[in-house]
Amino acid sequence: METMFMFVGIIALICILGFFNEKVTKLTYEIALMLFASIIGIVVLVGVAVFHDTDVGNVLKQVQDFDIHDFLMHGVLCFMLFAGSCHMKLKDFKQQARQVTVLALVCTLLGAAFYGLLIYGAGFLFGSNLSLPICLMFGSIIAPTDPIAATGILGKFGLPKKTSFLIQGESLFNDGVGVALFVCFSSMVSASSSSEEGIISVMLREISGALVVGVVVTALCFLMFRFCKNAYLKIFISLLTVSLSYVVCEALHFSGAIASVICGILFSELRSRFGESEEEKHAELFDSFWETLDVFLNSVLYVLLGLSFISVLRMEYVLLLSAIAIIANLIARSASLTLSTLVIGKIPDGFSRFGFVTLLTWGGLRGGLSVALAMSTKDILPEQTYFIILGCTYAVVFFTTVIQGLTMKPVYNRISRNRTA
Repeated sequence: METMFMFVGIIALICILGFFNEKVTKLTYEIALMLFASIIGIVVLVGVAVFHDTDVGNVLKQVQDFDIHDFLMHGVLCFMLFAGSCHMKLKDFKQQARQVTVLALVCTLLGAAFYGLLIYGAGFLFGSNLSLPICLMFGSIIAPTDPIAATGILGKFGLPKKTSFLIQGESLFNDGVGVALFVCFSSMVSASSSSEEGIISVMLREISGALVVGVVVTALCFLMFRFCKNAYLKIFISLLTVSLSYVVCEALHFSGAIASVICGILFSELRSRFGESEEEKHAELFDSFWETLDVFLNSVLYVLLGLSFISVLRMEYVLLLSAIAIIANLIARSASLTLSTLVIGKIPDGFSRFGFVTLLTWGGLRGGLSVALAMSTKDILPEQTYFIILGCTYAVVFFTTVIQGLTMKPVYNRISRNRTA
């Protein structure tokens, strides 16, 4: 019953905050949910401290302790990734395969290393006891850009087609790279035997395994999809496709996230090739279902992130550490992109190299995946270190989602003035 009460409360917040934003503030929908949920959490926290309301305090603690890692990684992530990728065209990916691969692989690797070294250096200056493996693990948590934020927030700003595809493609595929890095560095931190497996071998196993599983499962399930006449059953088959791929990958220690993206792209391609047998009303129902599910799950996640943001207050020296985490993220993202552009090939849409790096640095939003990975370190880190990692992650997620998200449009407009035709 407590779970049902929490679910009803979250739905109520989504409706009330969404309605308030639509009529009053008119901010980007996802940003408004996270911002206002954060404000509500802080106001409630202050109220509990002033009035000593234990009942409200217990509810707030339950929200703070909600396992976003389990909710996302073992629940809805595969559906959110499928929804974000099932409208991407394979021909667009083929045209920009080199750029997407460099950004998803090289940029994520460099970003994790740069961020980890910056945090390690800052810790050394301020007398922190964070070891280098912990800092590199933290880098792997922060480095992957968030596909949910990229498709939900950046997709509404009218970016040029190729640049928009690059941002979305990078964020969809770098999850697997980030998770592989996290597996390696977290193994080093916990000194487990799996730390003997190298970073490259882990990434190759996760990515290649996910590719095979995604292709095979999609091919088999699409046979049913193609010859099925029931519109609702078609949707159920797509749900089976992505969830089965994700479960198989997780069981075999492949990247379920990348498999979900592969399923989405292949479904889009196969539907476009064999869509003559799909009635128009069935196609509209399919697209509407996945769009609605995507928006709903996004809404739940952003409200949960906003309400959980007060976890940052458990971190000692909260302002100093939050500022260091945010600045380190911007420096690491910018440096990794600068080096990546040396091998990326032609910069798309007429941007200068500097403009492209600036745009993707400011457009590198972080979200639920980073928080989920940070939460998963609870059992391998001392409590104080865990809250530092979690608090800094929340600070970066909040800053990139709210501050960078709200200012992305003017940043793009300023950069695009110097864009060549």
